[in-house]
Amino acid sequence: MPDAPLKQAQPTDRSPRPSACPGLWRIVAARDGGICRIKLAGGLLLAEQAEAVALAAERYAGGVIEATNRANLQIRGIGADHAGLIEHLLAAGLGPRDAAGDDVRNLMLSPLAGLDAGMLYDTQPLAGQILHLLETTPRLHQLSAKFAVQLDGGEHLAMLEHPHDLWLSAIRQGAQTWLCFGLAGCPAHGPALGMVPAEQGLALVRAVLEGFLDLATPEQARMRQLLADYPVARFLQGLSVRFSDAPAGWRRVAAHSPWLGVLAQHQGTALGVAPPLGRLSPAMLRALAAIARQWGDGSLRLTPWQSVIIPSLAPHQADQAVQALAAQGMLCATDHPLAQVTACTGASGCAKGLADTKADAVTLAAQLRLGTPGAVHLSACPRSCAAAHVAPATLLARSPGRYDLYLRDARVPGFGRLRASDLTPEEAGAMLDLPTEHFDD
Repeated sequence: MPDAPLKQAQPTDRSPRPSACPGLWRIVAARDGGICRIKLAGGLLLAEQAEAVALAAERYAGGVIEATNRANLQIRGIGADHAGLIEHLLAAGLGPRDAAGDDVRNLMLSPLAGLDAGMLYDTQPLAGQILHLLETTPRLHQLSAKFAVQLDGGEHLAMLEHPHDLWLSAIRQGAQTWLCFGLAGCPAHGPALGMVPAEQGLALVRAVLEGFLDLATPEQARMRQLLADYPVARFLQGLSVRFSDAPAGWRRVAAHSPWLGVLAQHQGTALGVAPPLGRLSPAMLRALAAIARQWGDGSLRLTPWQSVIIPSLAPHQADQAVQALAAQGMLCATDHPLAQVTACTGASGCAKGLADTKADAVTLAAQLRLGTPGAVHLSACPRSCAAAHVAPATLLARSPGRYDLYLRDARVPGFGRLRASDLTPEEAGAMLDLPTEHFDD
């Protein structure tokens, strides 16, 4: 690989808001080797790109691929040939050759953007404009690699609980589509601070990002940190774009659509599947690519539930795909025990981990009959890296094989209410084998 592209990666390390998070150009060391994070445009992964990732994981790493809770992919266990891996991924179109533009490509869409039967607004054109703005505007490269934007088109299938620095959510008033927006929060909990016509969405995003950079100190990497010291009303007054008041009391209502199994599209059918505990093998990724190419539209959609959707299948093809992917070890239904559990990398791959969460999650899942996907999260340390929002139940490691159990409670910060301490996975499983309503907010 030529020297010049690698040299272009260095300025991101001298950002006023540096990050230890991995990216395509920044391979971060972990206990099990290097980590490379591939930020996908709206979660979209073409079949040939999936095959390129599978090959990269085998050729340059230990064969472990992870689906993340921001609808991206990670390759773990990377060896010494970082330059070869980066060039391989760039050649597949999986990131910008301008390294400074890679970190800031943090835009979440519905996994079925443009296809969802319930969408009010096709977010894909605006999403492309926002990503182009982020990638090609040098000043915006001063944003933290964690600074994130959500664009919600009102789809049935949408993650509405992940917090974002800026979120936009479609509403209809008469014949016009508007975008409500909020700061340092999520559409599910609001509040909406205003709204603009959908055609002014890009101008609003630019104004908010530039307004943040005008005011934030280098230590203020996230919108919530700025607004802790700077009144939100004053921030809004300073924006270079005009906006209207949002409807009083507006909240984005979730449809609670399943994300595993056969999913409805505006036309056709989609199939949602998940690798156990978010980990894909190269064989799994190749099987997904083959089905997408043979029966779908040649694309895959990564989701914020650490799963994958194959869009645009015929119903009989979805049934055949379930059989093929289940044979590869993929989870294809919400009632599978492992679908109810998420877990961070744990002590086997992370030096900060206090417990082997992946192994303990398998033990725990075998005891659960909750029937609620993602109901329990195992975290090997208080950072809770693999969960962008608080799960209904969290097991926080305190030592190898021992956990404190928290139940989510909107009145209590952090993981919620401490239910019990110093439990084994088996003891936690016995306590968690309760009706679903015990895990409501």
